[in-house]
Amino acid sequence: MKKEQILGFNLITYNSEELIDKIFQDYQNNEKLFIVNINPEIAVANYKNEKFKEKLNKEKYQIPDGSGIVWASKKKKGSIKERITGIDLMDKICEKSQQYSSNIYLYGGKEGIAEKAKENLQKKYPNIKIIGTHHGYDNEEIIVDELSKLPVDILFVGLGSPKQEEFILQNREKLKNIKIFMPVGGSFDVISGMKKRAPKWMINCNLEWLYRTLQEPKRFFRQLKLVKFIFLVLKDKKNNSN
Repeated sequence: MKKEQILGFNLITYNSEELIDKIFQDYQNNEKLFIVNINPEIAVANYKNEKFKEKLNKEKYQIPDGSGIVWASKKKKGSIKERITGIDLMDKICEKSQQYSSNIYLYGGKEGIAEKAKENLQKKYPNIKIIGTHHGYDNEEIIVDELSKLPVDILFVGLGSPKQEEFILQNREKLKNIKIFMPVGGSFDVISGMKKRAPKWMINCNLEWLYRTLQEPKRFFRQLKLVKFIFLVLKDKKNNSN
């Protein structure tokens, strides 16, 4: 499988339709998948963390979750053409799961959020099977014990990074029945209706980050990582061209 590296992180070059087909081919073959989201914030926070990078790079699919990742690929004349957001991929997996009668579990968010996200997904996809939810503020051992007793096929984890990735890495071997593990950040907040997603035109113009910052001004300081990301990508390009 062809991949690119940006700040040491592997990234797939499939578009979203190719990716969803690949994921469910693997699902039918009973492969165990941890779908990794790589955005500029995660890359900047962890580009020096070689152990974390190594763990994520071993996985089969690392999605380019951010317009900054697509920009970085263009800068190095790469092949990543499409931003694949976690929330969009989650939605596509939910839709496709209906064909396989897959059992889904939503773990994370504040109390009541995952349950409301479940209700809205069931309205959108009448044949979806969501067999459980749990908020993200309980002891992890309780969640792992519950998940190990349920016939879960697909687990979405919304704990924020890096907590959600660490949860999956530490517990997936205990959860042998689950085929797809995917961290989804704050997606449950949007799906539940607690937070609004940017208008379509802003998403298409790669301005979703601006909308989210206007919604939550405290995110401004997180967006400064994008400036650092641009600096690191340009520095890396210069070093590799010498």
